[in-house]
Amino acid sequence: MLDVIDLNLVFSDHLVPETVVHHLNLHMDEGDLVGLVGESGSGKSMTALAVAGLLARHDMKKTGQILFRGTDLLTCPRAQLRALQGNEIGIVFQEPQTSLNPVYRVGWQVEESLRIHKPEMDGEARKERALAMLRAVELAEPERIYASYPHQLSGGQRQRVMIAAAMICSPSLLIADEPTTALDVTVQLSIVKLLAKLSREQRTAILFISHDLSLVKRLCGRIVVMKDGRVVEEGSTEQIYAHPRDEYTRRLIASIPEIRRKKQIPEGKEGAQ
Repeated sequence: MLDVIDLNLVFSDHLVPETVVHHLNLHMDEGDLVGLVGESGSGKSMTALAVAGLLARHDMKKTGQILFRGTDLLTCPRAQLRALQGNEIGIVFQEPQTSLNPVYRVGWQVEESLRIHKPEMDGEARKERALAMLRAVELAEPERIYASYPHQLSGGQRQRVMIAAAMICSPSLLIADEPTTALDVTVQLSIVKLLAKLSREQRTAILFISHDLSLVKRLCGRIVVMKDGRVVEEGSTEQIYAHPRDEYTRRLIASIPEIRRKKQIPEGKEGAQ
């Protein structure tokens, strides 16, 4: 479904061009759950934006290929890319407070992809679909949420709204770029559990970007580790945890607080917030 082949991203407006992603290769099939991990500045978010088709900077040189069902997202016509964004490829950003527009009600924003990609749907049908998605992301009182403004919701509720908006067209690929950064630990785990549930139900592949290996372990079957724009290690989650080959990966695992490595929150305790 997704093949990233020899991807290079270079800021060419510097006196000395700066390469932020070096020769990256990535393959995902339908339903795959892949974690892309690394510290800040490792290039993982730039990779995510490139896959989502959101790097339009004129001063950035992009080489290689990003093939989504055979279409190269780096070179295809803009109209073709727009037809995929929000429809076949969804994205959830790390801070819903800034991603959601404060002057529009939640329902209008959740329906945005439907207005773009499903113009045959009337207003009532869009509302029913939006309410169904708000229920699917386990938000209590979906009618109230639908009519609310973002500032009237908690951080966990806003993040679930963002997931509902990204999933409303049932995309084949969801890119989750640090979707739990601003949330407390219990809500982080509930969001990860929700993503796993949605992936199972809709066969959506998820590229989960995070610096937190403990969260990635709960969701993903495969992990790709990045450092300084390069992939330093890739393998199954079990193999990465049990036998990390790269010293950087070992340091990432060692940085997980001891309480989170040894004591997981029991299943059923991850409350929806």
